[in-house]
Amino acid sequence: MVMFDYFESVLEGVEFLIAVGSIVGLLGLIIGFIFLAWGSNRMRYKMTGVIIVSFILLGVCGPVTGVKYFRLFR
Repeated sequence: MVMFDYFESVLEGVEFLIAVGSIVGLLGLIIGFIFLAWGSNRMRYKMTGVIIVSFILLGVCGPVTGVKYFRLFR
């Protein structure tokens, strides 16, 4: 019984991390596109990296996982 409780809590933690990754990916994508459009050349170069990392996070975590987990936009 104790072992099942332990694995259940580990799975809840993994689910939370996936939801946070999804939210961070969405925010990174939004902020990246904003600064890509109105930033300086140096900022555009950095935001290109942020956008690539955000796409990877959204590919791994899913684009709506965080929205459903934290119950945003009911």
